[in-house]
Amino acid sequence: MIQSLQGIGMTSSRTRERMINRLMEQGIRSNKVLDVIRNTPRHIFMDEALASRAYEDTALPIGYNQTISQPYIVAKMTELLLASSGRLAKVLEIGTGCGYQTAILAQLVDHVYSVERIAPLQKKAKDRLWSLKLKNVSYLHSDGGWGWPDYAPYDGILVAAAPPEIPEMLLQQMAVGGVMIIPIGKGGSQQLQRITRTENGYEVEKLEPVIFVPFQSGRK
Repeated sequence: MIQSLQGIGMTSSRTRERMINRLMEQGIRSNKVLDVIRNTPRHIFMDEALASRAYEDTALPIGYNQTISQPYIVAKMTELLLASSGRLAKVLEIGTGCGYQTAILAQLVDHVYSVERIAPLQKKAKDRLWSLKLKNVSYLHSDGGWGWPDYAPYDGILVAAAPPEIPEMLLQQMAVGGVMIIPIGKGGSQQLQRITRTENGYEVEKLEPVIFVPFQSGRK
């Protein structure tokens, strides 16, 4: 049973507003991103035992050695993805996870193509997004390193796990002018990067240190 979308106590609108104020203090400027995060019930994307911690600024376990990213990281990656242009038509998400980042993206872009290698996680995410009536998302159970070539090229790609280097298949699936937001690196030395595809190649910006689960191949 999906937990209450409205939330009470530590999942109430007052608690959410504290999270939004914290995001603004951390430098998130996009009102569109802040409004969507404010109105998306983060607590339904995790087990009920952890729901009371949903609006803390921390990553939390979602099973299968995966995590839901802290609110700041979700907001920052989304803001960076959207900064280059107006509304994006097609966005590829690598790592559906619990579906929270997917839900944020789905309210800000025309269509999200979301790839997840762990089938039970993706099933839960689909159910949650359906409960929020977010229907502009397509799902693929596959190795994220392959991307989803059937619908390429993409205006934006957002990667929610850290490979040691940028996967070549994902670079090939970017539209000219498209942007990829991706953490790169191993262990404690990962860095968030923004890659922009130009007519002549790719521009890489190194942004800030981050901590993500490692990028893994195969399907489960």
